Amino acid sequence: MIYRNPEDQVVDDAAIKELIDAYGERVTSLPPVAIVIAAYNEAGAMVCDVPVNRGQGAALRLGYRIAREGGASYIVTTDADGQYNPAEIQTVLAPVVAGEADFVTGSRRLGSQETKDMIRRAGVRFFASTISLLTGQKISDTTFGLRAMRAEVTSVVQLAQPQYQASELLIGVITHGYKVSEVPATIHRRRVGESKKGQNPLYKLHIPGVNNFFYGLRFARVAYGTWWRERQRTGQERPAGQSGSVSSSKSRSARIGPVDSAARANGSGPGSVDASASSAAPGGSWTTDAAKRT
Repeated sequence: MIYRNPEDQVVDDAAIKELIDAYGERVTSLPPVAIVIAAYNEAGAMVCDVPVNRGQGAALRLGYRIAREGGASYIVTTDADGQYNPAEIQTVLAPVVAGEADFVTGSRRLGSQETKDMIRRAGVRFFASTISLLTGQKISDTTFGLRAMRAEVTSVVQLAQPQYQASELLIGVITHGYKVSEVPATIHRRRVGESKKGQNPLYKLHIPGVNNFFYGLRFARVAYGTWWRERQRTGQERPAGQSGSVSSSKSRSARIGPVDSAARANGSGPGSVDASASSAAPGGSWTTDAAKRT
């Protein structure tokens, strides 16, 4: 786990210690699939409480660490506000378990969405096109919260954003050479609570377009900032004397390498999705609720 701020590690260390004290071996011996939700006191979940509100991004980062250190091989993230269908968890998880991808995200544009907000829809298309152009990876939806990944992926990517962490994780995964896939999925209207994203001094007035403007502005800052950070990182890691161009065959090998190694390690691969994905069935997964105080 890469911590940009040492104080975050201190907070997480203390939170994990309290979690282990409360739940014992349930924390240290997780099943193969862990479901991480950045919400407070989700029913049926182990709750890792943090005394300060550091945002959704920090809560998920803590949840990823708990899942990895607890022995989970795969991580699924979703929200507690009813926007995502739990029945689609296996849809996003199956390609990862099968060794076909390292990271899979749902896509409302490939599936469906209930929102009638045309500005929000246009924003999803715009940022998907922009990030696709910047990273060279075609992406249709950059903010979908229902995702599945190999657990070790989260230990490599730097996660520093308190909000809008979906784009930070996605860009980081792509630029580290992991294979990313999308599957059709549905996003429903929010059932409970309200989004903290896009809030501004005029938020409660619900002036058309204003909240979306602030949301888009902040999302753009995170997306472009993450891309620039990762661009600098890859430049520093490039061996001396190596040119900036990479042959297509080498690039392809770098992308599929993590997938192949995962498939070999787990004995999985194309044709074994059903048997491997059964670990995501009821009783084979566990929910870790990384609480964020609001």
